[in-house]
Amino acid sequence: MRILIYVVAFEAENHIIQTLQRIPDKWLRTIDYEILISDDASKDNTKSLCYEYQKNHSHLNISIQSNPVNLGYGGNQKLGYKYAREGGFDVVVLIHGDGQYAPEYLGQMTTPITEERADVVLGSRMINKLKALKGNMPLYKWLGNQVLSTIQNTLLRTSLSEFHTGYRAFSVESLAMIPLEENSDYFDFDTEIIIQLIDRGAKFEEVSIPTFYGDEISYVNGIKYAYLILSTTIKSRLCRLGWVRDARFPQNAKKLV
Repeated sequence: MRILIYVVAFEAENHIIQTLQRIPDKWLRTIDYEILISDDASKDNTKSLCYEYQKNHSHLNISIQSNPVNLGYGGNQKLGYKYAREGGFDVVVLIHGDGQYAPEYLGQMTTPITEERADVVLGSRMINKLKALKGNMPLYKWLGNQVLSTIQNTLLRTSLSEFHTGYRAFSVESLAMIPLEENSDYFDFDTEIIIQLIDRGAKFEEVSIPTFYGDEISYVNGIKYAYLILSTTIKSRLCRLGWVRDARFPQNAKKLV
């Protein structure tokens, strides 16, 4: 299967090179891949560092897209998943340029899909909750993550250990089933796409990943994020009941086979 490793980066000059260096060479030699780096109109040196890395690592299949305007976290994912569909890839795995999610686990993240056990793989920090704290996850994020995930599991009748990881892999076939362009350009995109895939009967698998919190900058407004997550989840269930309409959550959603 062809695998797209999609690296999203925004003002990540302090971490992007180390993140790329941590992608396992040994694993890359065993697969058909492309590394696509998306610089989301960074004002620092992220873009130039990516081009320099590409030049110095010509043996790697690296492509770079430089957004002339900032598309946002969700907007970047729309762009990358469209690229995966149009490029004939079978699997796309999302990784952040700040190194918070371990590139060393890319093989574990994609194997359940290449072996056709899953349509979606989520890298979870909450399978081993205490390790998340030891990895310097702030206590308020640790608690908030679990509270939001518990509410969402209750409303969606699921049992995921974590909804709020940014480390995720998808079969490209599954992404073709959902209205990605209707989704948010903000961070709540992550919840929208999970709900859309749940409603289509996608097979999920979670992989336990280590937690890294260092000096990377978070651009998420916690209160806004929590509000959007809960309102989106509730609205999706109201759509299922036929009480409201929303293009993101059609009642007659086509199921994955």
